[in-house]
Amino acid sequence: MNTRRDFIRQSAIAAAGTYLGTFGFSAKSYGRILGANDRVRVGAIGFSDRFKDTLLPSFLNHRQELNFDMVALSDLWSLRRDKGVSFLKEKFGHDITACRNNEELYSLKDIDAVIISTADFQHAVHTIEAIKAKCDAYVEKPFAETMEDNRAAFKAVKSSDRIVQIGSQRRSGANYHAAHDFIKSGKFGPITAVDLVWNVNQPGRWRRPDLVAQLQEKDTDWKRFLINRPADTWDPRKYLEYRLFWPYSSGMPGQWMSHQIDTVHWFSGLKHPRSVVANGGIYTWKDGRKNWDTTTAVFDYGPLDDLGSGFQVVFTSRMQNESGGVGEVYYSNGGELNLMTNKISPNGGLQEREAAAMKMQPNLLPKIDLSANVQKVATSANTGADPLTSNHMRNWMECIRSRKQPNAPVEAGYTHSIATIMTNAAVRTGEKITFDEKTQEVLAGGKVFKY
Repeated sequence: MNTRRDFIRQSAIAAAGTYLGTFGFSAKSYGRILGANDRVRVGAIGFSDRFKDTLLPSFLNHRQELNFDMVALSDLWSLRRDKGVSFLKEKFGHDITACRNNEELYSLKDIDAVIISTADFQHAVHTIEAIKAKCDAYVEKPFAETMEDNRAAFKAVKSSDRIVQIGSQRRSGANYHAAHDFIKSGKFGPITAVDLVWNVNQPGRWRRPDLVAQLQEKDTDWKRFLINRPADTWDPRKYLEYRLFWPYSSGMPGQWMSHQIDTVHWFSGLKHPRSVVANGGIYTWKDGRKNWDTTTAVFDYGPLDDLGSGFQVVFTSRMQNESGGVGEVYYSNGGELNLMTNKISPNGGLQEREAAAMKMQPNLLPKIDLSANVQKVATSANTGADPLTSNHMRNWMECIRSRKQPNAPVEAGYTHSIATIMTNAAVRTGEKITFDEKTQEVLAGGKVFKY
C-alpha cells in the first residue's frame, strides 16, 4: 500500500517529468526536495545529554515551520532508550519507535534523516551507517578520532548526495561570519598568531556517577558499543564517561579544541597544521581518568610550500580554574580580532613610535564592534535552545529541503579531525607531530600514529 508520502512524491515527479531531468535531478532526488507538504521524518541516534538539552530544543524551534518530525530513537541502553522514548513522546505528541540499535532504526525504511549524538569515537561509523541507509545526518563533533575512521566517513559522504552537517555551530554564528569576512577582505592583514582558550572549573565535567551506578552490562550491548575499537572488558565508566578514556575519546582536543581549530581552518583557508606539539597532564582530578585535565598544544600553520611564512596557534585548556574563559583571539600586525569580546581593535598593533624607528608607517586596525552581528535565534517555539546551535540546526533542516551544502559540510569535520588527531598523537607520544599530505596520515617520529 502506498503511503501519503509516496503519493506526494509520485504525483509531483510525474508532473515535473522530463523538465527536471534537464537540470540533472533524478526522480528520487526531486522527491526529497519537495516543499512543506512533504514531512521529513527524523530518527535520533543516541539519547545523550547533548541531544536532550541542546540538539532537541534546537530541532523543536524549527520543526513545525519546516515540517520536520521525529519518529524513532536508537539507544543501546534499555534505561536510556525507555526514558528517551517517553520524553520524545511527550514533546511530539505521538508514538516514538524504540530501536535497540541503529540497524533496527534503519530497517524502518521511512527515515529521511538522523541526528547523531553518540560517543566521540562512534560518530564516523554512525555517519557511514546513515549514508548507507541514504539518510541525511546532523553529526556531533569530533567527526572522527582516528584517521582511518576519518577517511572512511569522508569518502562515504563525498560519494553520496546526502546532506551532512557537522556540529561545529560557530559556522552558523553571524559574528563568526563577520569575522571571517573581515579577515578574507584583506583589511585584517595576514594572521600572525591565534590564541584558543577553554577553561572551566568543573570537577563533574564528563562524569556520570549516578548513571554509572545504574548501568548493567545485561541492559546494553557492550560489543556493539565498542564498534571498531579493540576488545575490552566491561566497564560502565568507559561506556558513560568515555570522554575521560582513550581510545573512546581524546578528551579536550576532540570535545573542545575541535570547535575552535575549525575557525582557524575556516578563516585561513588552510586544511591542517604543519606540526603540533603538546604538554600537560592529570594535575587535579585524579579519579581514574586517562585523558588530561590540563592541556597546552602549539601548532604551526602555513603553506606547505613556504615554510618561512605562516603563524602559530596556541590552545590552552584547564578543568580546575575557569579564569580566562572560553574563546578565540586572532592577531595581525595591526591589532586583534577578539571573539571573546566580539571586537576588532588596534590593540597590540604597530604604533607610530616603533614604526618610525624603522622608517615604517604605523599599522593600526579600526575599532569595530561585531556584537551587532551576534545573531538572535530564529524560532517558532520557546524551547530555551542555545542560539548558535539552534541556527545551526535550522541551517541543516533548510539544506535538507534545498539540497544545498550546509554551513559546516563534511570537509569541516574532516579537517578539524586531522588537527585533533594530531594533537592527541602529540599527547600520547610526546613527539612533534606532522601530517603526510600524500597518504593523509598523522605521523609521530616519521611513523604513522596508531592508536
